[in-house]
Amino acid sequence: MKSEEDVKPISYVKANANKVLMQVRETSRPMYITQNGTAKAVILDLKSYENMKNAIAMIKILQLAEKDAEEGQGTPQDQVFEDIEEKRAWLKK
Repeated sequence: MKSEEDVKPISYVKANANKVLMQVRETSRPMYITQNGTAKAVILDLKSYENMKNAIAMIKILQLAEKDAEEGQGTPQDQVFEDIEEKRAWLKK
Protein backbone atom coordinates (compact mmCIF):
# COMPACT_ATOMS: atom_id res chain seq x y z
CA MET A 1 0.00 0.00 0.00
CA LYS A 2 1.52 3.29 -1.08
CA SER A 3 1.40 6.18 1.35
CA GLU A 4 2.24 9.75 0.43
CA GLU A 5 5.62 9.46 2.11
CA ASP A 6 6.48 6.51 -0.16
CA VAL A 7 6.02 8.50 -3.39
CA LYS A 8 8.60 11.17 -4.17
CA PRO A 9 9.57 13.16 -7.25
CA ILE A 10 13.04 12.60 -8.69
CA SER A 11 14.04 16.13 -7.63
CA TYR A 12 13.39 15.19 -3.98
CA VAL A 13 15.49 12.04 -4.34
CA LYS A 14 18.36 13.99 -5.89
CA ALA A 15 18.31 16.57 -3.10
CA ASN A 16 17.72 14.11 -0.24
CA ALA A 17 19.38 10.84 -1.22
CA ASN A 18 20.54 10.08 2.32
CA LYS A 19 17.04 10.63 3.78
CA VAL A 20 15.51 8.47 1.05
CA LEU A 21 17.90 5.59 1.71
CA MET A 22 17.38 5.87 5.46
CA GLN A 23 13.58 5.81 5.08
CA VAL A 24 13.64 2.81 2.74
CA ARG A 25 16.07 0.95 5.01
CA GLU A 26 14.17 1.71 8.24
CA THR A 27 10.65 1.03 6.95
CA SER A 28 11.45 -1.82 4.52
CA ARG A 29 8.82 -0.25 2.26
CA PRO A 30 9.59 0.59 -1.35
CA MET A 31 9.81 4.22 -2.44
CA TYR A 32 8.18 5.11 -5.76
CA ILE A 33 10.00 7.74 -7.76
CA THR A 34 8.08 9.98 -10.12
CA GLN A 35 9.23 12.08 -13.05
CA ASN A 36 6.88 14.68 -14.47
CA GLY A 37 4.12 13.23 -12.29
CA THR A 38 4.47 9.68 -13.62
CA ALA A 39 5.90 6.74 -11.67
CA LYS A 40 9.24 5.79 -13.22
CA ALA A 41 11.23 3.76 -10.67
CA VAL A 42 11.16 2.00 -7.32
CA ILE A 43 13.81 1.98 -4.61
CA LEU A 44 13.94 -1.09 -2.36
CA ASP A 45 16.07 -1.96 0.63
CA LEU A 46 18.54 -4.76 -0.05
CA LYS A 47 16.79 -7.40 2.08
CA SER A 48 13.43 -6.81 0.37
CA TYR A 49 15.10 -6.95 -3.04
CA GLU A 50 16.85 -10.25 -2.23
CA ASN A 51 13.58 -11.71 -0.87
CA MET A 52 11.79 -10.68 -4.05
CA LYS A 53 14.50 -12.24 -6.25
CA ASN A 54 14.31 -15.48 -4.26
CA ALA A 55 10.51 -15.57 -4.49
CA ILE A 56 10.66 -15.11 -8.27
CA ALA A 57 13.24 -17.90 -8.55
CA MET A 58 11.01 -20.23 -6.52
CA ILE A 59 8.02 -19.43 -8.72
CA LYS A 60 10.07 -20.25 -11.83
CA ILE A 61 11.17 -23.57 -10.29
CA LEU A 62 7.55 -24.42 -9.44
CA GLN A 63 6.44 -23.57 -12.98
CA LEU A 64 9.10 -25.88 -14.42
CA ALA A 65 8.11 -28.65 -12.00
CA GLU A 66 4.43 -28.27 -12.94
CA LYS A 67 5.34 -28.43 -16.62
CA ASP A 68 7.41 -31.58 -16.07
CA ALA A 69 4.56 -33.18 -14.12
CA GLU A 70 2.05 -32.34 -16.87
CA GLU A 71 4.37 -33.93 -19.43
CA GLY A 72 4.83 -37.04 -17.29
CA GLN A 73 8.48 -36.29 -16.61
CA GLY A 74 10.25 -36.43 -13.28
CA THR A 75 10.45 -39.01 -10.53
CA PRO A 76 7.35 -40.31 -8.75
CA GLN A 77 7.05 -39.18 -5.14
CA ASP A 78 7.18 -42.73 -3.77
CA GLN A 79 10.48 -43.32 -5.55
CA VAL A 80 11.96 -40.09 -4.18
CA PHE A 81 11.11 -41.05 -0.59
CA GLU A 82 12.41 -44.58 -1.13
CA ASP A 83 15.70 -43.19 -2.43
CA ILE A 84 15.98 -40.88 0.58
CA GLU A 85 15.39 -43.74 3.00
CA GLU A 86 18.02 -45.87 1.25
CA LYS A 87 20.60 -43.06 1.45
CA ARG A 88 19.71 -42.38 5.06
CA ALA A 89 20.14 -46.05 5.97
CA TRP A 90 23.51 -46.07 4.17
CA LEU A 91 24.69 -43.04 6.15
CA LYS A 92 23.81 -44.69 9.46
CA LYS A 93 26.13 -47.63 8.75
